[in-house]
Amino acid sequence: MRTTVDIPDATYRQLKSRAAAEGGSVKQLLLRGSELVLREPLQNPVKRLKSPILNNGEPGSLKLDNDKIDDLIGFP
Repeated sequence: MRTTVDIPDATYRQLKSRAAAEGGSVKQLLLRGSELVLREPLQNPVKRLKSPILNNGEPGSLKLDNDKIDDLIGFP
């Protein structure tokens, strides 16, 4: 797959120099770096919030006030 990535000029010059020193290409260097990052575990995985399931037998007729909502959500 092809993609476009904006890389600051100074960073690109460093990548190009490093790739030349290793006898490879910038593409190879970027792919190697991407593979290293993808092997690492996520630092702070996103935790999905689950909404409380409220069932009263009559869809669309649930009556809540602020106190009931606070109890359900569990605000401190």
